[in-house]
Amino acid sequence: MEYGKISNEKAKAAIEAWQKGDPTLWLSFFTTDAKLFDDGHPRDFKKFSTEAIGHERFTSIDKVEDNGMSVYGHFHSDTWGDFKTYFKFHLDAAGKFDKLEIGQASY
Repeated sequence: MEYGKISNEKAKAAIEAWQKGDPTLWLSFFTTDAKLFDDGHPRDFKKFSTEAIGHERFTSIDKVEDNGMSVYGHFHSDTWGDFKTYFKFHLDAAGKFDKLEIGQASY
């Protein structure tokens, strides 16, 4: 995986934790009340994180935007199969992610 494409160090570290299937490390990058939007629809962030980690992963990182905060790539889900997706990270004033937007990408 080409993590070097992700220029934001916190976003890169979070993606690496996701890829390793480490929910504790992944959650450490987020506020306790982080919001999740899946194709614009609110979802339970903690439930998503603990259920999806280890069963979903990027298979390639194809594009990075917004100073390394928006990551696009091919993705594999044990449940949904293979598709293009994005993870868009949002930082709060204290330097933790307080919102994550995910969804199918059409780049």
